[in-house]
Amino acid sequence: MYRAKFATKLAVGMLFSVAASVIALPAAVAQTRLTNASNVVNYAGQDDAFLALRNASRANKADMVDGLASVLSNYDIPSYVDYYRLKPRIKDLIAPESEIRDYLTRYDGTAIADRLRNDWLLELGKAGIWTTFDQQYPLFALDDDTQLKCYALTSKALKGGNVADDARALLTNPKDYGQGCTDLIGTLAQNNQFTQADVWFQLRLAVESGYGNVGRRLAPFLDATDAQIAQAIDRSSIVVARGPGADRAGHELFIVALGRLAKNDPSQAAAALTGAADQLKPSERALGWGQIALQASLKLDPMSADYWRAAQGAMLSSDGYEWRVRAALRAGDWRMVKSSIEAMPSALRDDPTWIYWLGRSLLADGRKTQAHKLFQSIAEQTNFYGQLALEELGQKIVAFSAPSVITPLELAPMQKNEGFRRAFRFFDMGLRFEGTREWNWELRKMTDRQLLAAAEFARQSDVLDRMVNTSDRTKYEVDYTQRFPSPHRDVMSNNTQALGLDMAWVYGVIRQESRFVKTARSNVGASGLMQLMPATAKYVAKKVGFSGFTPDQVNDVNTNILLGTNYLSMVLNDLDGSLPMATAAYNAGPGRPRAWRATLPGNVEGAIFAESIPFNETRGYVKNVLSNATYYAALFDGRPQSLKARLGYVAPKNFTASALP
Repeated sequence: MYRAKFATKLAVGMLFSVAASVIALPAAVAQTRLTNASNVVNYAGQDDAFLALRNASRANKADMVDGLASVLSNYDIPSYVDYYRLKPRIKDLIAPESEIRDYLTRYDGTAIADRLRNDWLLELGKAGIWTTFDQQYPLFALDDDTQLKCYALTSKALKGGNVADDARALLTNPKDYGQGCTDLIGTLAQNNQFTQADVWFQLRLAVESGYGNVGRRLAPFLDATDAQIAQAIDRSSIVVARGPGADRAGHELFIVALGRLAKNDPSQAAAALTGAADQLKPSERALGWGQIALQASLKLDPMSADYWRAAQGAMLSSDGYEWRVRAALRAGDWRMVKSSIEAMPSALRDDPTWIYWLGRSLLADGRKTQAHKLFQSIAEQTNFYGQLALEELGQKIVAFSAPSVITPLELAPMQKNEGFRRAFRFFDMGLRFEGTREWNWELRKMTDRQLLAAAEFARQSDVLDRMVNTSDRTKYEVDYTQRFPSPHRDVMSNNTQALGLDMAWVYGVIRQESRFVKTARSNVGASGLMQLMPATAKYVAKKVGFSGFTPDQVNDVNTNILLGTNYLSMVLNDLDGSLPMATAAYNAGPGRPRAWRATLPGNVEGAIFAESIPFNETRGYVKNVLSNATYYAALFDGRPQSLKARLGYVAPKNFTASALP
């Protein structure tokens, strides 16, 4: 049941689907008729035509877009009608520049205009129209597109600017590269701002991240052919068996192939590297061990810490730096934890995760004053590691907040806010992506008081996910009742009491799973407040004797909570009462936490177990849920709480919960 993050989507291919929650329209527009050369389509209302327009535009079906847009000339969200009409023609710069500029002027300052500028900039960068790109890029408000950042650096480099350091800092996640970032790497390689070592590093990064196609696009800038790179990626055992060869390219391809081989068998890759050691420079051997160590760490291989020691001095990816620390934590090697964090780039080292663990390594070395200084630097943060740091300072987690009541005067601007109105309009149509974008756009420059007022407006409108996310943004005034709501309390209390289940933990799960959106549906089919998969819901319904259960009942609040709490109880009992493991099981399935536990060298802190979960999503999920649960307990009980107590210890499979310290 490994599930991606909650995201509600409307299938692009369903061009004429009818939204389940279409808003009733006046009789005059109750039926909309679209005539096309090949068909006649009737819609129950303009919202249906709008949904069809959106999907046709996103599918780049320009022939349908104009016809659909023409029947929406009086639609109450004209900026989106015009956007969807224009978007397919932004591609390859088919639309005249004057038309694009006119749109940006008409809807200046709106979220959708910024989105269109993003679309346009991508096409300008792709086409190399740098004068217009350079004029428009500073106007892109969100500036959250890695490809655009790459294009901006390319433009600067082509004008003679030295951008190598900025590029190295930016180019860390090949998933986000696209054409813009591979173009940047090529430009910097051609003008000698990137060395061959830089480009080979990018290839290794792409391959270890699972984006071999990105790595292959770098072939023109390396002393290796596309065929050679493809063989190192796809037929790694052949390349490893052949050995490093005599030239630089052969050595680099051997190192890439070692990493690929280690995905399946780290010990085999380690043996091959040991056998070829005398043919490699010390720096190349370190790179090879780094490639093997990362894959071994992701498998929770007990040898991974030894592999990392052999990789000393290697240039690592962000994942490499982080997993070296995690391997040291699992091995209980606090000196290695300290040295590995200190070797990180500063931007990575400043993350609260590594500030906390560096503090713990200093404590293990008897350097309490320095450790406490680090803990104090993050203890005010209301996140997993902020909470743990607070406990290291001898305090507990509280949820006492008393911001002054939001006044009608403060609430009035939120009620009149056009962006919020559009957001609610989209939510009513089931378009949560568009609604969330509109809502978040309005929050960008708000003060804490304004954010609290916006969150209160969301609460009064029963849009609890926006209340939670908005309130989470405040820095100085905190309203924990907004951040950690507990709706359906009577239903929840009845179910958790009957099962002997911690209600705070269940609310922590719901907050992470659905943010209290009752009709939430993930992109893999999980539904409702507790995001139950269909097969799981059916299984639990049968186990608890829920006769007559049908899949459509899973979005009913009572049913969803009944089945979800029973499933949580089952996995908790199955995993010896360990909250970290049961939480991981709810996200990734019960088999995986059992397998992860089996690799432990002994009893470890729950925080170490959580930090070394090899799935990124599940690792973040466990930390967030247990952080949430601690705040909920503080609210429910009215007294300070311990996150460390909730985390407890996790033992190898041959231990039981009663044997834990």
